Amino acid sequence: MKHFLDIHKTDPDDLRRMIDDAGRMKQARLGRPRGAPDDDLPLADRVVALIFEKPSTRTRVSFDVGVRQMGGQTMALSGSDMQLGHGETIADTARVLSRYVDLIMIRTFDETVLTEMADYADVPVINGLTDRTHPCQIMADIMTYEEHRGPIAGKKVVWTGDGNNVCASFLHAAGQFGFDMTFTGPAQLDPEREFIELARSKGSRIEIERNAEKAVQGADLVVADTWVSMHDGQSSRERRHNMLRPYQVNAHLMSHAKPDALFMHCLPAHREEEATSEIMDGPNSVIFDEAENRLHAQKAIMRWCLGL
Repeated sequence: MKHFLDIHKTDPDDLRRMIDDAGRMKQARLGRPRGAPDDDLPLADRVVALIFEKPSTRTRVSFDVGVRQMGGQTMALSGSDMQLGHGETIADTARVLSRYVDLIMIRTFDETVLTEMADYADVPVINGLTDRTHPCQIMADIMTYEEHRGPIAGKKVVWTGDGNNVCASFLHAAGQFGFDMTFTGPAQLDPEREFIELARSKGSRIEIERNAEKAVQGADLVVADTWVSMHDGQSSRERRHNMLRPYQVNAHLMSHAKPDALFMHCLPAHREEEATSEIMDGPNSVIFDEAENRLHAQKAIMRWCLGL
């Protein structure tokens, strides 16, 4: 039994196999209706629990469609459905679900909910997102970059804005896939030092550069994410906008990167805030390929978890 909890907790060879498997499955589906089954149905007769303490569009739809394409069934559960951790313990919830389903994906707030679920479940658990990391998204991002530009090893990735959970998983990936990464954003929003040092310990060059124009020089990939959370109040939003405005990805900033540098954003986006529509809809943007590849990358992750 294998859990997929974080990129740095998964062997690099296994990560590479997942990326390659995702690409193979994507190619095999070219020209097919979205609802058509895959040639092989590795999840036939299997049930996957999709637990959402946090709202979701891409994660919910991509996991649900992926399970169906592989012949399985899904059971979507919200935090209110389960009252996770508020009545029955997480450990007991994990034990009970393990008697009903073959795989658990959980999108939650606190990382300890994920880890406790994995500790007590008798079936594989996948991290669909926590406040600290978002590994499924980054697997899709690596897949997307390599589709367009070849191997990501040795490339320079620049993260602009907030050193959030998606940024954290990019740092994990830097060490595992062998690319370098520069963070540019205000000091108050730096990524966790632990994640920076982990990537450096594996040989990746990790830098922090406050000047966004300097940061993107020589960049092969520029990545942005939303500046505000749906839970931020108005005053918090205004403060964050003031801090982050110098890090907006626009045509001027991208002109300092390599001419063929790709732009990514995991979505949802607040257009004209963290990035302009000119960039998001421009020729170097791969944001919708990135969104699609959540489907294929997660199918590969599920297969790996189940040893298929």
